[in-house]
Order: sequence, then C-alpha cells, then structure tokens
Amino acid sequence: MKKGIHPTYYHDAIVKCACGNTFVTGSTKKEIHVEICSKCHPFFTGQQKFVDTGGRVERFTKKYGWGEKK
Repeated sequence: MKKGIHPTYYHDAIVKCACGNTFVTGSTKKEIHVEICSKCHPFFTGQQKFVDTGGRVERFTKKYGWGEKK
C-alpha cells in the first residue's frame, strides 16, 4: 500500500445520537453525530415512530389525498 494516501483511523471514535446515547467504535472521523441509533430505532425498540425530515409525511399525504374528509 502507498504511504500517505490513507486517512487516519481512530479506534476510539465516539458516536453521539440525538436521543442522548453514546458509544465507541472505529472510524476515520474522531466524532460522529447521528439522528437514530439502536437505542431509539423502531426496528430495535418495537415502537413505531415517524421520523419526518423536511415535511416528507405531509407532502406524501397531500399528494395522494390521504386524510382528507370527503
């Protein structure tokens, strides 16, 4: 492998979630910020939760007319 072309690998990179959970992993970045982790993701918790980024749910319901009274 060529020297000097690979990024620095951190064995103790810290991952911080929006829910407040933090854990340590390996990465090329020293600190990583995420919105959803295994502690708050619906697949792992078993609870349904809508993650709406930029009004995507509202645009979808408006586009297909769901939720409108007829």
